[in-house]
Amino acid sequence: MSACNPFARALGAALILVSSAAIAQTDYAGHGAESVSAATLEKFRPKPLPADVSRRIQSMLDLRAPGSGMLSPDGKRLYFGWRVSGSDQIWRLDGPDRFPQQMTGGEDRTTLAAITPDGKWLVVSRDRKGEENPGLYLQPASGGALKLVQHLPKVQTRFGFVSRDSRFIYFTSNDQKPDSYAIYRYEIASGEKTLVYSEPGLWGIADHHADGSLLLVKYTGSQSREYGILSPDRVFKPLFGQGETQNYEAQFGRSTSELLVSTNKFGNFQRLYRWKAGQFTPITAEAKWDIEFFGTDEARQRLYYTINEAGYSRSHAIDLASGKPLPLPWPAGADHQLVGNSTPDGRFVTLSVATPKAPRQSYVWDWKTRKLTRWVVPSTPEEDSSRFVAAKLESYPARDGTPIPMFVRRPPQCEGAKAPVCPVLVHFHGGPEAQSRPGFSPLWQMFVDAGFIVVDPNVRGSDGYGRTWLDADNGAKRLEVVTDIEDAALYLRKAWAKNGVAPKIGVFGGSYGGYATLTAMTMFAGAYDAGASAVGIANLLTFLQNTAPYRRTLRISEYGDPEKDREVLIKLSPTTYIDRLKAPLLISQGASDPRVPVGEAVLMYEAAKAKGAEVELMIFADEGHGAAKRENQALEWGHILRFFQQHLLPR
Repeated sequence: MSACNPFARALGAALILVSSAAIAQTDYAGHGAESVSAATLEKFRPKPLPADVSRRIQSMLDLRAPGSGMLSPDGKRLYFGWRVSGSDQIWRLDGPDRFPQQMTGGEDRTTLAAITPDGKWLVVSRDRKGEENPGLYLQPASGGALKLVQHLPKVQTRFGFVSRDSRFIYFTSNDQKPDSYAIYRYEIASGEKTLVYSEPGLWGIADHHADGSLLLVKYTGSQSREYGILSPDRVFKPLFGQGETQNYEAQFGRSTSELLVSTNKFGNFQRLYRWKAGQFTPITAEAKWDIEFFGTDEARQRLYYTINEAGYSRSHAIDLASGKPLPLPWPAGADHQLVGNSTPDGRFVTLSVATPKAPRQSYVWDWKTRKLTRWVVPSTPEEDSSRFVAAKLESYPARDGTPIPMFVRRPPQCEGAKAPVCPVLVHFHGGPEAQSRPGFSPLWQMFVDAGFIVVDPNVRGSDGYGRTWLDADNGAKRLEVVTDIEDAALYLRKAWAKNGVAPKIGVFGGSYGGYATLTAMTMFAGAYDAGASAVGIANLLTFLQNTAPYRRTLRISEYGDPEKDREVLIKLSPTTYIDRLKAPLLISQGASDPRVPVGEAVLMYEAAKAKGAEVELMIFADEGHGAAKRENQALEWGHILRFFQQHLLPR
């Protein structure tokens, strides 16, 4: 960092004054529900909501659509995830627009990982209380009891693939070391588990080939990864990514000697390439937007890919043999065009369309008959969603002049020169390598209905705008761009003022967005009038010391090393600036969170209380990294709405 940077000088001065206090505030250890006492959980149990607020939240939570789902191999059934019962479960449709059948139940989050190629079994992933230690199960495709594959305490068991003969399930698990993943093969008929690969590292299975070859990926940082092929006789051959920091996503092409790769190695944006004999040949044209998704059908006939155009998803198809584009039948007016699962023979593929005015609709496209059939119709009970406000793409200037994109949702009464000055809620996304997107959002509409203008910035460090933007906040570089958080409020307060009256501004976010909120309220105290942080990081040092081992490796590349970059991590920690906190703060947290330990929330709350600040804390005893259960979602969002109405709306 340049010594002439005034922000750097200010941070240096702050470090001298408060670094010792920040270092001393490290009196918690570990993560998960066992790291917090029963008395603490009881003390910060979320309070019931007023009946009218609860009813409003519950009605908005009913406005939702199932996931795009997976087709059975014969294309006659669609299996999908849905939260209508209160938690994520698996459902089945036996034809277009049919009444759905619930396949799994209970309170634990349950998702569909795969369908065996013979159509006999569903491969099911189930987690408990948001611990992110899922297990794998089998369920008959027609329904029935789950058959355990593996589900161990404090162990992640993650699906890889099902062999094409439907004999084996391959999965990864950190059952040998908490910071390393081994690869296993499970035989469905006998239940026998075999270790396939156990070299140290955060390994995953990127793809598989009919000859038994596995394309393996090793995650080495928040974005970097290495690829190699494990032969049928279990000899590993590195391919690319070793010792690099660029992002790669890869899968097999039409043979084991050919790979399809999305990477930003050769330019600022993710682009699709064909890799063969060490050479990368472009498939897609050079563009100013990232490829955010790609994949092929099992038959390797067609390549599907999605371009992230300023936050809007545009999906395409290519014939793999000829390289020629294939038209997809997208309905007009969609913010997002999404390609889902295809049948093993490639004939059928699921397509989803998301608009600002209705929940996502899912279709099935038949390449043989060229017929598009709607399978899932979303519902909007007791609500006319056609009135929902669409997000508009705007921007605000950072202090160095960089335009920061933001999506804005304005209540109709806040539009126009004669409109009143309306309160603003600025939402920072998580990640930080994520992106706020436009589209249908009942929860943001709820805030719009309450009279708030909702602003979703994509500050530097966000995904979707190229490698330079994405890497702008890595490690110590975050000191240069963290001011994007304050600049949003400075711009909105000035540009949206009328007749000398500036709007009141609140700030909210979850995960990294929670960290951004806590930073906004402390480092940039005075910029925002109230803040609500969900599962947010209070101190980067304690966070890195106590997060799950598998997360620590990946997060160090993003935030910095606790030993080498200790001074920078202290400078960037909200607790360092706790003396500046003035405005009201609401904190919410799941006790079982393995990513951001519950101790971060308690640490921030106690530090704020000690300084006499107005602060509230909610801890959900049965949740992890964000509320997943309907009743907890209603409580969390209800209290966030109540909090901002209390502190930002006119009285």
